[in-house]
Amino acid sequence: MRGYLFLVLILLGSLTGSAQKFDLQGNRGARGIMPENTITGMLRALELGVTTLTMNAVISKDKMVVLSQEPYFNHEFSTQPNGKPITLKNQKTFNIYKMDYEEVKKFDVGLKVHNRFPYQQKYPAYKPLLEETIVAVEDYVKTNKLPKPEYSIETKTIPKGDNIFQPEAEEFVELIMAVVNKYKLAKRVTIQSIDRRTLQYLHEHYPKIKTSLMVDEKVDFVQNIEELGFKPTVYSPTATLVGKGLVDRCHEAGVKIIPWTVNTVKDMKDLISLGVDGIVTDYPNIYQKVKEE
Repeated sequence: MRGYLFLVLILLGSLTGSAQKFDLQGNRGARGIMPENTITGMLRALELGVTTLTMNAVISKDKMVVLSQEPYFNHEFSTQPNGKPITLKNQKTFNIYKMDYEEVKKFDVGLKVHNRFPYQQKYPAYKPLLEETIVAVEDYVKTNKLPKPEYSIETKTIPKGDNIFQPEAEEFVELIMAVVNKYKLAKRVTIQSIDRRTLQYLHEHYPKIKTSLMVDEKVDFVQNIEELGFKPTVYSPTATLVGKGLVDRCHEAGVKIIPWTVNTVKDMKDLISLGVDGIVTDYPNIYQKVKEE
């Protein structure tokens, strides 16, 4: 069965169009130099030439789509409204799914020094709504006569988190798609996830929306596609899983391969030499060095 599926994928791949230009994706904006998932960070990424803005989505108690990697306030860079620190021990008690957005907005996520990203610019910031982020980005590119970017929105869901840290997959997708459709962005949006459930629901109900299967474990490409149940637009493994064989298999199947998270000039060059279709990076500023060399 698996061999038959791969043969079908190859045949489908042969019918796809010519290769698109290299896709530079700014992870959570430009996380290496700006606070993640903030509007200012997204705009800085555009200044640095990213073609796709990647962002993470969670849901608040009042059903607003909020940009956040976790469904709670990460202790590494978050501060309570009263100025007190958030600790590793208590961070999950600051559950965004249990807060209305007006409460979420009172937490700061831009001032605390991030130990893993010491070069981040520091400024007061909050977790913005997906909707206000889109408005800010679209206004910015129009005003500055920049190319319109793609959006890659990750659904931050885990199967055991339903009704605790997130709504069920169906509602999660519908809330995101309501925003996407409101701003007529269907052709410029990719929904990505490690949790296959949101992608499967999306494929069934919104088959024209591009999808990206994120992979963080060493599992066979065909097995992953078989378990997903359809061919995604993009296969997005962690960079350490990528070799020439995987790149070739993706392309034979007509699937783009865009690894994450690629943060050094050497790694960028190595992956580009393998033929990847793009990279996700915390440091889109570093990619400029790759282009210049």
